[in-house]
Amino acid sequence: MAVDSESTFRIQARANANATDKGHDTPPRPERGPGTLAGEYVLKSMLAAGGHGSVYEAEHRILGRHAAVKVLHSHLADQGEMLQRFVREARVVNQIHHPNIVDVYDFGLMPDGSPYYVMELLSGRTLSQVVQERGRLSASRALAYLEPICGALEAAHRAGVVHRDLKSSNILVVEEGEKPRLKLLDFGIAKLIQQEPGQEGLTTAGQRLGTAHAMAPEQFRGGSIGPPTDVYALGVLLYQLLIGRYPFQSDDRLELERMHLEAPPPRPSVKAPVSPAVDAVVLRCLDKDATRRYPSVNAFLTALREATEEPNQVESQTRLVLAVNAEVVLPATDMDDDTTYAALANVMDTLEQGLRAESFTLALQTGTALLGVRPLAAGTTPAQALQPLRELQAEAQRLAEAVHARVHLCLHHGEAETRGDSGEAEVVGGPVTHVATWNVRDPGGFAITRPASRFLEGPPQQ
Repeated sequence: MAVDSESTFRIQARANANATDKGHDTPPRPERGPGTLAGEYVLKSMLAAGGHGSVYEAEHRILGRHAAVKVLHSHLADQGEMLQRFVREARVVNQIHHPNIVDVYDFGLMPDGSPYYVMELLSGRTLSQVVQERGRLSASRALAYLEPICGALEAAHRAGVVHRDLKSSNILVVEEGEKPRLKLLDFGIAKLIQQEPGQEGLTTAGQRLGTAHAMAPEQFRGGSIGPPTDVYALGVLLYQLLIGRYPFQSDDRLELERMHLEAPPPRPSVKAPVSPAVDAVVLRCLDKDATRRYPSVNAFLTALREATEEPNQVESQTRLVLAVNAEVVLPATDMDDDTTYAALANVMDTLEQGLRAESFTLALQTGTALLGVRPLAAGTTPAQALQPLRELQAEAQRLAEAVHARVHLCLHHGEAETRGDSGEAEVVGGPVTHVATWNVRDPGGFAITRPASRFLEGPPQQ
């Protein structure tokens, strides 16, 4: 079905929907079995269904080309905003035309008045599913996933389109490998940077579009939307790939909004072994001021590539190390959140500073636990490593009493894969990083594993 313009399509779709749904308070969703025609495409089976529409596998009745057909529920065709989003998505995607954005072949109206568009048929998993299955990724692997998405976003921005709902669940991983193939999906709330004359926007005063976990401050405020809005979402996505969770998390939408508007963005290195250079990329993306973010997606991608480069990479080597797992166990009883968080932050800061003062490198860190690792240098006396750690546990425990929490330290001796000089070695793996296999607790708060006991009883390191 030929459509001259978006407005013409909307008018005709509404007319068809009204005619089809006349007499129904809540129009039923029509059953579209195999053989139903959507233009020249024959529907074969349903792939997915939701509150707004359904997606079907289909085949061109003459050419035999396989495709996916997305159909908006007929009763929604009379709702101007839903119809506008549906038509806008098809037009915008077709306008950009990029290999990392799903292709749209055709669009029109079903006999019952339901709008549809035909797009390429894809299979794979969402990037969100990949993160859920694998947990956090290395910076280099995160870059491999983001490169094709950055290409798609840059093409969209050149075409005058801001996605404004970039998130891992809107990215399909079609093929894995050293250079994975991805597709950016869902341009349903995309914004045209330069609105066409007479064209309606998707927002009204006070309305906010996007997903709260990945929305930029200007989206919450109802401010100006542009490429920096997508750059902010790239920062959220990069953090999620590196850590396995969003930078700001809360079940309370108002609290989540407050975090995006006011809370300092967290450094990924607080939760995982991430370089300061990658930290800097994430923090610049998540700046509250859009003018201080990267000016373009390409600028972000260049910075991330530079941050993940290792021009003088040194092969890792196995070293004997001392490892300390420090953890804070909070009481099960309900307490004032602000009081608990403030006390916990104070304890964690004390533990981190104490470990660093004893030349331990932080290999892992969560909100309530730290793993410190120190390669053994020649001349190290066992007793020299023990007493400062006992004192650190006692000091941290005194601070934790304010919220009735317990601080546990466990000293271990074992092997780690490290890179760099012994004084500033980066821990990249090894048995000691598998904390659950050796960590123990002592009622007194300070535990020593058997390998560590044997080390403490031995002579100084040679």
